[in-house]
Amino acid sequence: MISPEPKSCRTLSRTLLGALALGASTLSFAAQAQQAAAPAAAPAAVPEAEEAYTQKLETPQPQWAYVRGGWGTGGTRIFDGKTGKMRGMVSTSQSSDMAIDPAGKYYYVAETMWTKGNRGARQDIVSIYDTVDLKLQTEITMPGRAIIGGQYQNFILSEDGKTAYIYNLSPASSVNVVDLARRKFVRAIELPGCASLMPNPGIGFSALCSDGTLATVATTGAKPVITRTASFFSATADPIFSNFNYDKAASTATMLSYTGLIYQVKIGATPTVSAPWSIQQAAGMRVGDTKPIDINWYPGGSQVTALHRASGHLYVLMHKGEYWSHKDPAEEIWEIELATKKIVKRFPLKNKIENIQVSQDATPLLFINGDEGTTWVLDAKTYEEKQKIEKAGGGGILTADASAAMAR
Repeated sequence: MISPEPKSCRTLSRTLLGALALGASTLSFAAQAQQAAAPAAAPAAVPEAEEAYTQKLETPQPQWAYVRGGWGTGGTRIFDGKTGKMRGMVSTSQSSDMAIDPAGKYYYVAETMWTKGNRGARQDIVSIYDTVDLKLQTEITMPGRAIIGGQYQNFILSEDGKTAYIYNLSPASSVNVVDLARRKFVRAIELPGCASLMPNPGIGFSALCSDGTLATVATTGAKPVITRTASFFSATADPIFSNFNYDKAASTATMLSYTGLIYQVKIGATPTVSAPWSIQQAAGMRVGDTKPIDINWYPGGSQVTALHRASGHLYVLMHKGEYWSHKDPAEEIWEIELATKKIVKRFPLKNKIENIQVSQDATPLLFINGDEGTTWVLDAKTYEEKQKIEKAGGGGILTADASAAMAR
């Protein structure tokens, strides 16, 4: 005979059974809810074939900066000054010079290379790249060129962009003339003792010479005709920086000497040179001189000046030092109004700056950099920092004409 369960046991059993039933019911309801909420299984992915494409660029814009990689590195990087973003890169070797087509269609690179890298057959060419695709269009061979990189006055274009002039040194100074329209080498013009070229519209080109004169070469005739101004500076006592500024609208070149003298030259068949004036004196200081161990403010760097042509404002990299410190990096930017010969602003710099350039539009930007490779973008009117582009390159800087963006 089986004894009946105690009442307490029967109550516990019913409680456990009820809890189990409730748990099972809850689990079942949760499983159903989860199943209902789960999304339908995604269809199997269908592999698609990859398609290669090339990103196209705009034509050169006035607020783009073309920054050389600096010593030991190649390539000219294109940066948008508005955004700080890199747009592309033009293939420029260490020993090359670059120019921008004023019509905005092409980038031109004068370069030298050897078939075996550092030896073999030498090749001197002008390479032509399309500005939208950055594709090599053709190469124009020439007999030689000076193997110097990033010196923009060594490779210039005529005002209409149809002719290139390339400084050469083999073994004496000469200039190679290249027809860019027909894409062929024309001739070499011997020009002893002269370099640092500038276009001379309707005539040919002009160049600074070691005897202190400015040579003008008329290239329109069967034979080149060379004339010279009187000597107006001393290449040994107070040389002129080679990166002077040319204003094609005013047909004027603005030059700066090592001591801080500004010369303005009216370009034409017979160029005329105005009397020089001192930027230190314009700032209320004593004139820069050539005395040793005599500290003053002097211009210095690599690409020392930039001219905003429409406003006539010249931006100069300045530092404290003595004469022959023309390669020292800048401590300040001096903004000069050329028409009034006044210093309108002195802007102190936090970093060592060696190159300066300005865009040629109505709201200009300043681009500055140094050996460390960072490029800063400043508002040219307020000096407000707009962009800081790290590892952009420490070489010279180019900007395109404002009209290039509209020309194509």
